[in-house]
Amino acid sequence: MQVAASQLTDRLQRGLLSLYTVHGDEALLVQEAADAVRAAARAQGCTERVVHTVAGAHFDWSAVLASSGSMSLFAERQLIEVRIPSGKPGKDGSQVLQQMAEAAGESDSTVTLVILPRLDAATLKSAWFSALDSHGLTVRVDTVERQALPAWIAQRLQQQGQRVEPGEAGQRTLQFFADRVEGNLLAAHQEIQKLGLLYPAGELAFGQVESAVLNVARYTPFKLAEAVLGGQLLRVQRMLDGLQAEGEAPVLVHWALAEDIRTLHRVRSAVDAGRPLPMALRENRVWGVKERLMERVLPLLGLAQLTRWLDDAHTVDGIVKGLKAEGWPADPWQALQQMAMRVARGCALR
Repeated sequence: MQVAASQLTDRLQRGLLSLYTVHGDEALLVQEAADAVRAAARAQGCTERVVHTVAGAHFDWSAVLASSGSMSLFAERQLIEVRIPSGKPGKDGSQVLQQMAEAAGESDSTVTLVILPRLDAATLKSAWFSALDSHGLTVRVDTVERQALPAWIAQRLQQQGQRVEPGEAGQRTLQFFADRVEGNLLAAHQEIQKLGLLYPAGELAFGQVESAVLNVARYTPFKLAEAVLGGQLLRVQRMLDGLQAEGEAPVLVHWALAEDIRTLHRVRSAVDAGRPLPMALRENRVWGVKERLMERVLPLLGLAQLTRWLDDAHTVDGIVKGLKAEGWPADPWQALQQMAMRVARGCALR
C-alpha cells in the first residue's frame, strides 16, 4: 500500500509492519521518513540494525537474503535496511526483493526497510516494486515544489514554536526565506533550526529572518524552464544569475529551455489539427508540473509566436556554441536571458 510521507507517522502509530519501502529524491524528507521507521522499530525491540548498500551490478544479493532469514543473536528483533541508490536492483536483486516481500509477513523477528530514489513510471510497475508495495507499506516522498515552499517553512517554524508576523508582512518574510533556500531543502531545514537557536519561541520579524538566513538556493536548468513557463520574470532572472554563478553549462540551460519550446510547438500544432489538449500533452510525454503549466499557457499562445520562439532557440543554440548572430548578444548568458525573458513574458498571465 502506498501512502504520502505526511501519512507515515499516523500509520506507524497504528502498529509496526514487517516491510517498509521509502522512495523519493528529496534527501531530507527521505531521511526523516526512514528515521521514523527506525525509531518505531527500536521501540518494538529491533535493537540490532543490519545495513546493505547496493553498489553496482556485481553486488552480492545472497548476503541480503541470508540476513533476512537469520535470527538475531543479540536482540529480540532486527531491522534490515536495504539501500538502492540507483533504483535499479538488477535481475538478481529483483528476485531477492520479491522473495523478501513475500516472506515479510511470515516472521515477527525481522523488519525490512528498503530505501530508493525517485522512480520512473516503468519501475513503479515492475514486478519487484509491485511485490514490495503489495506486502508492505510504501512511502512516497514528494518534492516540495516552489509554490509550496513558504507553507512548508511556516509549518517547520511552527514545530519549533516560532511563527512569522500575520498578514502581508508574514507572507513577505516567507517569500524572502523561500527565495534564499529554493532547491536546497536540507539547507532550508538547517536555516530553520538556526532561527530556533538564535531567537526564542514566538513571532519572528522580517529583519530577524533577513539577518539570519543565508543565501543557499540551488537552481537547475529544469526548474528554470518551469519558472519561464510560469511567467515568473523576477524568479527567472534570479535563477539565471544563480546558474551562471554556480558554473552551469550554458548549453544545458539552452537545451532545457529549447526542449519546452519544441514541446509547446508540437502540442499547439496537434491542438490546431483537432487534437484535444489533454491527449496532445500525453502523446508528447508531458505530465506533472509541466502539464499544469502548459495547460495554462497554451491557450495564450499561437503557432506563429511559437515558431518565432523556435527560431530564437535555433539562433541561441549557435551563440552558446560560439557563433555570432545579428541583433543578439555575443555573450551566451545574455543571449539566454533575452530568450528566456521573451518566452516568460509571453507565458505571463494577461
